[in-house]
Amino acid sequence: MSAPSILHPVPYYAQWESAALVPEFITGQRDAADDPLWQKSGATDPQEYAFWAPRMCGVACLRMALDYWRRPVPPSVPLVRELCEAGAYVRDGDQVKGLIYQPFAEHVRGRWSLQAESIPDLPAARVHEEVTGGRLVLLPVHKTIRTTDDDPPSKGGHLVLAVGVYEEGVMLHNPSGLPGVSQEAHRVPWARLSRFYAGRGVVLGD
Repeated sequence: MSAPSILHPVPYYAQWESAALVPEFITGQRDAADDPLWQKSGATDPQEYAFWAPRMCGVACLRMALDYWRRPVPPSVPLVRELCEAGAYVRDGDQVKGLIYQPFAEHVRGRWSLQAESIPDLPAARVHEEVTGGRLVLLPVHKTIRTTDDDPPSKGGHLVLAVGVYEEGVMLHNPSGLPGVSQEAHRVPWARLSRFYAGRGVVLGD
C-alpha cells in the first residue's frame, strides 16, 4: 500500500461535549452527568446525556462527517433520537443495540444526501482505497486502541473515523481518544489495527 500520506481536514468531535475531560469520563473519575457542557448536547437533562454519551461514538463520527461535507450538524442527543427512530439504534430499557449499519447508512443517504454504504467485509486495503479516494470510513475497533498496544479481549465495539492514511497505516479520529494522544488523526499502523478491528464498517462520501 505504498502511497503518499493523505489527511482529510475533518473537524473533530468527541462523544462527550467536553473533549478535554474524556480521560476522566472513561476512567470513572467524573460522571458524564457532571460534564459542564452537557447542555450543548441537546439532552433534556444531565441524566439523558449521561445515558447516551458513552454510547455515542457513532453519532460523533457522523457529526464529524457532516461538518466536513458542510451539512447541518444536529446536536448529539437529538441526532441519536433520530437514529433510534430510523432503526440504527434499538433501546430496550437500559440496553442499547447499535449502531446498526444498514439502517444507519440508509438514513444518512436519505437525510443528508451523502453516500453511505454498509460493508460487511472491509479489509485494510479497501479502507486505504476509500480514504485515498476522498471518502471517510467508520471502523469498529476495540476501545482500548486509544491507550494500549496489548491485544484486546475482542475486536470491535467502538466506532472511530478513518480520516487519513499513510504508507504504514491509517489516521483515526477517535471520539473517546485521549487529548493530545489519540483523539485527532491518531496514527495506527495496519498491523496494529488488525488486532483491534472487526473487519467491517460504513464508507461515507459526498
